[in-house]
Amino acid sequence: MKKLLSILCVSVILLTAASCKKETIIGPSNNFTVVKTVQSDDWSAYDANTLKVDLNVPELDNDYNESGAVLVYISYGNDDPWEQIPETFDGEAFSFTHEPGHVTLYKQRSSGAGSPNDTDPIFVKIVLIDSQQ
Repeated sequence: MKKLLSILCVSVILLTAASCKKETIIGPSNNFTVVKTVQSDDWSAYDANTLKVDLNVPELDNDYNESGAVLVYISYGNDDPWEQIPETFDGEAFSFTHEPGHVTLYKQRSSGAGSPNDTDPIFVKIVLIDSQQ
């Protein structure tokens, strides 16, 4: 009788474990990536030591601006890696700000003194990551 009861208990446990299923629900992705090119003559003076360039990003709406994440990367060419900013590269410090519709890049000497150099064209990758509140 003990043997029959043990077999019955093990069977019930196995059937219960087999009937459990794990569900993973993946919602739609509202993330967005845009790549832009910034030419050396696109930069304008922000102050005596800083250059800026304003990039039009209409996909950066108020929801992304307030609840999501805005990531910005730069690269100098096809073979160069993407570097996330803020970043200091070759004596130049890059940073950015954002608001709905715009990402503004800033460039200054990493020493904080003197005007930044004109640069070769750079590629800018802007990644908008949606987040639920």
